Amino acid sequence: MEPLAGLKVIEMGQLIAGPFAAKTLADFGADVVKIEPPKVGDALRKWRLLKDGTSVWWQVQSRNKRSLSLDLRQTEAQEIVRTLAKEADILIENFRPGTLEGWGLDPEGLLELNPKLIILRISGYGQTGPYRDKPGFGVVAEAMGGLRHLTAEPGRVPVRVGISIGDTLASLHGVIGILMALQERHRSGKGQVIDIALYEAVFNCMESLLPEYSAFGEVRQAAGSALPGIAPTNAYLCADGGYVLVAGNGDSIFKRLMKLIGRDDLGKDPQLENNEGRVKRVLELDAAIGAWAKTLSTNQALKALDLAAVPAGRIYTVADIANDPHYKARDNIQTIKMQDGSTLDVPGVLPKLSRTPGSIKTLAPNIGQNTDEVLREIGLNDLQIASLKERGVAFTQ
Repeated sequence: MEPLAGLKVIEMGQLIAGPFAAKTLADFGADVVKIEPPKVGDALRKWRLLKDGTSVWWQVQSRNKRSLSLDLRQTEAQEIVRTLAKEADILIENFRPGTLEGWGLDPEGLLELNPKLIILRISGYGQTGPYRDKPGFGVVAEAMGGLRHLTAEPGRVPVRVGISIGDTLASLHGVIGILMALQERHRSGKGQVIDIALYEAVFNCMESLLPEYSAFGEVRQAAGSALPGIAPTNAYLCADGGYVLVAGNGDSIFKRLMKLIGRDDLGKDPQLENNEGRVKRVLELDAAIGAWAKTLSTNQALKALDLAAVPAGRIYTVADIANDPHYKARDNIQTIKMQDGSTLDVPGVLPKLSRTPGSIKTLAPNIGQNTDEVLREIGLNDLQIASLKERGVAFTQ
């Protein structure tokens, strides 16, 4: 049995942050009912590359879920959510603050109906504070959280990370919060509200950024492929035009690296025996490693670094990922069969549990694919369901 089997989850999210959190729970056995607007569904269905009119991303984000399509502007739809909430363990939403309240689904009211309910709320700026009502997307949160300032070559415009990392970090923080709240519920018997802001999930991963500013007035600047304050670690150009990433910043690793590149003089230099000294001479070290890398192809450099037990790697494209034997050996890539009989490679299930692993059980649903069955589960009969559909309260594609 999967570790979250028996948990009932209502997902009222859209796009990335809320749905990613619910997907993680569904992968490990939770029964996730995703509530989508009629006809159009979640906007993610039309994001990026489409296959037969639907984003292939959808097959990752909404696998293992059931789709209930409701028009939440209507009071009967809101009442259906309340009925579901009475029996649910978790409700996830990532709308702008005040949206749930506008539908009469405020957390206080839901917790009165079900004191054991755990409610995850993800938003751009959180449910409190002067910015709470501003619309917030991941790219803005990544900048406010401090990440965007660092993602650039020195003196050049900061660039965004090529994925919506702010949303995903908030999702993972949300999942951690849910698991903590479930553990606490074993003792108290009570649910609670988890309030996650996109920007603060990013900020939580900013390592020493704030204490360095507090202690020294230091504002860390963009450093391209290097990591300021840790040396040597960088990307070095090889003879074939590729780059090799080298992390030679451990004390013993540094000595092995210097011996490999023919600079034992640097490896034995007492000024360079620890990171503090190496940081002061980082430009000299980068130049020495760079000169060595330029004499070899990327593969030759990587082979030599592996033999010397120096952490190193290449810059992977998705084509590299799809064909890498280590990815395959760890089931990081799984192949699903689509409804039309074609196959699609998708990311596997993480994290890996030895005794109760998660799994991909069902394809992502069509809009409202499970509307009838979910409504029957809360006691509605076929005539009542047909009436809701006729009046536009509920929908099945």
